[in-house]
Amino acid sequence: MHAFDVLGDPVRRRILELLADGERTAGDVTAVVRAEFGISQPAVSQHLRVLRESGFATVRAEGARRLYAVDPEPLQAIDRWLDRYRRFWTPHLDALATELARGARARRAGVSSEAPTGGPSGASP
Repeated sequence: MHAFDVLGDPVRRRILELLADGERTAGDVTAVVRAEFGISQPAVSQHLRVLRESGFATVRAEGARRLYAVDPEPLQAIDRWLDRYRRFWTPHLDALATELARGARARRAGVSSEAPTGGPSGASP
């Protein structure tokens, strides 16, 4: 299965978000996903299996529990693939960051970016 096919599913993306903070038991993942998506335990297990078989997640046994974690390699491969496209959004995000910083500086200095209020000529009465 292609990486974007795996990540195209919102349930699998949510599972990866949960695992991004560290190992979680299958039970923990199942409880969260069932509550948020209203799907059955076997359906959650199927999503965990897809993530494991596609290399996005690892599993290890600890007694009777199964602990899942993110395997970063497939995500790093996607990041490398996206490199060629970053030029389409990076300059825009940099410009946005500049404007946000400029606005924050103006607010701290007490300068308003709005035109003065008043009559039609902008003069106060």
